[in-house]
Amino acid sequence: MNIFLKELKSHRKSLIFWSIGIFLMVTSGMVKYESLSSSGQPMNEMLAGMPKSLLALLGIGEFDISTASGYYGLLYIYLLLMATIHSAMLGATIIAKEERDKTTEFLFVKPVSRNRIITAKLLAALVNIVVLNIVTFISSLVLVGKYSSGEVVTGDIAITMAGMFILQLLFMVIGSSLAAVKRKSKTAASFAAGILLLTYLISVVIDLNEGIEGLKYLTPFKYFEAKNIMFGGGLEFIYVLLSAGLIAALTAVTFIFYKKRDLNV
Repeated sequence: MNIFLKELKSHRKSLIFWSIGIFLMVTSGMVKYESLSSSGQPMNEMLAGMPKSLLALLGIGEFDISTASGYYGLLYIYLLLMATIHSAMLGATIIAKEERDKTTEFLFVKPVSRNRIITAKLLAALVNIVVLNIVTFISSLVLVGKYSSGEVVTGDIAITMAGMFILQLLFMVIGSSLAAVKRKSKTAASFAAGILLLTYLISVVIDLNEGIEGLKYLTPFKYFEAKNIMFGGGLEFIYVLLSAGLIAALTAVTFIFYKKRDLNV
């Protein structure tokens, strides 16, 4: 069977589960928004007495959560975490699965170059993250629009999805490059998840201490924050350029080290 189609088929169930999870996250978030907005208590006042550290940890930041777009900005960080976790795990497992399933030797003795193998695998992973991004976009567009009371939210949602897609690509190749480099690629998924968690925690610490804002270049979660891209100037060129450079470099690492891999059967 074509490697690309085989990879799509093998990750089909996982994609469905993640898509359902994203949809339920958006649904539960907007139902919560409706409940809070109809309670009669000013929503922003509810947050005024909360510690800054807790607000930073929850990703609430400076949003006006009395509006649908502001509440969506709050919800966005959780959608972003789900999407990037999926991407990092996908990038790692799409490389490591042959070792895990003991099919490495069977794949590598086929009359197909390793470049072609890794290209097919990465394209299949790309399709998966595109589908999840589209599911997130449509779910957000429909459900946020339903509770927006006439507020135009299409542009805000579209720009956040563009930022999400770039980070999905970045964490996908972080996972794939780790799997290609590591001798035991089965551990790459846990390493990728660890890097994701560490970079997220760095972004939280930066929110708590403005004196270390210079560290923002070390965490992708600071590149496309909802409060900046929705209510600021959109996607910043420096972060788009930095992300593109990292994606290109890590993709190259994936190809180079995958071609050098020994057979682990």
